[in-house]
Amino acid sequence: MKKIISIIGIIVAITMINVMAIEEEIVEQAEAIIQQKISCNEITNYQLEILGDYYMEQMHPGELHEIMDERMGGEGSQSLQQVHINMGKMFYCGQRGAMPMNMMNVMMGRNYGSSNQNIIVGTYRNNAPVSTMNLIFSILIIIALVVLITILIKQIQHPRRR
Repeated sequence: MKKIISIIGIIVAITMINVMAIEEEIVEQAEAIIQQKISCNEITNYQLEILGDYYMEQMHPGELHEIMDERMGGEGSQSLQQVHINMGKMFYCGQRGAMPMNMMNVMMGRNYGSSNQNIIVGTYRNNAPVSTMNLIFSILIIIALVVLITILIKQIQHPRRR
């Protein structure tokens, strides 16, 4: 059991290191683009995407950024790529019309007035994402299950004698 927990811990640690390295790379690329002061007429969509991702991380760091990315199609999706490009245009180039208001509402979990209401990931009091509460609850359930299974395995391996 200790080996399994150790292996899971190692996998989680490696994953976290990879995610942090990718985020650090995006930050470095974005800051390099900003320092170069590339004209908006010359900047590429790829560079705008990096800048948009960078600005989004600055405004909504960590898990909130990941939640918003998932709401907009998930990592690698065309829709998320376009959102990041539009954010780059909006913040780097000052194009205020680059992000439609309905997209901002989807990013913030406020999909009001549409037939495609966001039922699974809504909002709780003070606009805290319900999904965060679900995540915490799910983690607690998983921990409880692991503890229960561990206890059952120990009882099966070493039954009490009466």
